[in-house]
Amino acid sequence: MVLRRGVEAGATGYLLKDATRDQLVEAIHSASRGETALAPRAAQRLVARTRQPASVALTPRESEVLDAVADGLPNAEIGRRLFIGEATVNTHLLRIFAKLDASDRTHAVVVAMNGGILHRR
Repeated sequence: MVLRRGVEAGATGYLLKDATRDQLVEAIHSASRGETALAPRAAQRLVARTRQPASVALTPRESEVLDAVADGLPNAEIGRRLFIGEATVNTHLLRIFAKLDASDRTHAVVVAMNGGILHRR
C-alpha cells in the first residue's frame, strides 16, 4: 500500500532497507535522470497489486457504515444510527479499510467514491 501510494504521489523510486550502498547511489542517479528505480521485490509487489481485480464488494452493512462515515459521523453515532455497538463499527471499518486498501476513514470514502462503490447525493 505504501509503495503504490508513493508512486501515485510522484515517487520515481523505491528501495528496501536492505539495499546496498551501490544500489542506493545508482537509484539516486537513475532518479536524477528521470528514470524509475525500484527494488525487484518492490516492483513485484507493485505489479501484483496492479493485477488484482479492481472490483471490491462491500457487504450491505459495510456499505451502511461507509455511508455514515461519508456523512461525517463519529463511530459512536454510526453505532446508534445502525443499532450496533461501537466495537462492531470499528470491526466493519477495519474490514472496509482492508478491502479498499485504505489507510483511514477519509481515504476509504475517496477510494469508494472513485471506484463507484459509494454514491453521494
